[in-house]
Amino acid sequence: MNILTMFSFPFMQRALIAGVLVSLCAALLGVSLVLKRYSMIGDGLSHVSFGALAIAVALGVTPLWFSIPVVILAAFLLLRVADNPRWNSDAAIAAMSASSLAIGILVISRTTGMTTDVDNYMFGSVLAMSKADVVLSVILCLAVLVLFILFYHKLFAVTFDESFSRATGLKVERYNTLLSILTALTIVLGMRMMGAMLISSLIIFPALTAMRLFRSFRGVVVCAAVTSVACFCAGLTISFAFSTPVGATVVAADLTVFLVSCLLGFLRRR
Repeated sequence: MNILTMFSFPFMQRALIAGVLVSLCAALLGVSLVLKRYSMIGDGLSHVSFGALAIAVALGVTPLWFSIPVVILAAFLLLRVADNPRWNSDAAIAAMSASSLAIGILVISRTTGMTTDVDNYMFGSVLAMSKADVVLSVILCLAVLVLFILFYHKLFAVTFDESFSRATGLKVERYNTLLSILTALTIVLGMRMMGAMLISSLIIFPALTAMRLFRSFRGVVVCAAVTSVACFCAGLTISFAFSTPVGATVVAADLTVFLVSCLLGFLRRR
């Protein structure tokens, strides 16, 4: 198969542009989320996004414009729960995740029907990306990247030692909220391609892979970003060549690289 021929199709061009940017954003944010033990928040938000997208389709409004504020609100609520010692954060995330998933399935079953729509939202589809979706994705992903770079040192501080950061006068809650908002945006943007069941893998696997190979925060961030983009491009190419689902193929590529990194880490320790 000729790679140039593959990317001569407009839908593959849209998938490549949006996918690379979303993968990059997810990897950068994923390092902080994994280190702060917020990985499950990303999984919960993906299910909230599924429910919001289903409701948007039922109402006949633009899915992304409707989903973004809903998921940002959910991210804020989940963050407050996670920081509150009186709440069982895992139970709260699981409850919101399951409820959102159920609401989304019920809405779709009563409107468009349980057909390919559920597959597209649950497991993603490159064909679901319109030109308008890609334009919006590019704008918002660039905004996420710019904000991450601008507040890199602040996010680094709250990731490793919230107590010390708070003692030095840093507004920890403000930067935790920024992290949750950026995560919400990334998940909503990647939903159409990766699906609710798989989008959180873009956040988790590259970070875990990088942590097996590097010890410095900067090294982990750079490695996670490179790994995420490379695995997405590999997954997209393999998906097109063998007619497999994009989301699942990308996750399989991430898993393969993670297992290789585990092996390399083991050999290096010996």
